[in-house]
Amino acid sequence: MGWNAADRRERWNPKRCGELSEAAFLLKATEQGFLVAKPWGDSERYDFIVDSGTRLWRVQLKSTAVLDDRAYQVNTIHKVYGKGQVGYNADDIDMLVVHIPPLDVWYVLPVEVYAPNTHLRLYPNIKVRLRRWERYREAWGLFTGRPAKHHLR
Repeated sequence: MGWNAADRRERWNPKRCGELSEAAFLLKATEQGFLVAKPWGDSERYDFIVDSGTRLWRVQLKSTAVLDDRAYQVNTIHKVYGKGQVGYNADDIDMLVVHIPPLDVWYVLPVEVYAPNTHLRLYPNIKVRLRRWERYREAWGLFTGRPAKHHLR
């Protein structure tokens, strides 16, 4: 069954995109051999806890399906009462995982490699892999202590 244009717009609206990415994250992380837990409610600054067997990781999941000037942009901010919107830091999360649902591409970024940036531009469709964040594409090994490496296609 195909998707018509209206169905695609609804499927990739920000709320729906986030819901689909949460379900996809549970599957992907479990397939990678990790145990995954979700905190009760949505009051924490992280969305998931990933158990790698040696430690627990606080994971914030972001997703985007909007392509803008050949890049997918992700805001890495959250609201703090009395302070407005601020970027995530190591007190909030350990890892940021970004999902691009139309491509089913994942980026796994330790908070210390992108903070204090409050937005990221990801270019998974461009053949030249010289962009800053590409080494973290599909870098699931970071949860087990393996270094990220360049992803070449």
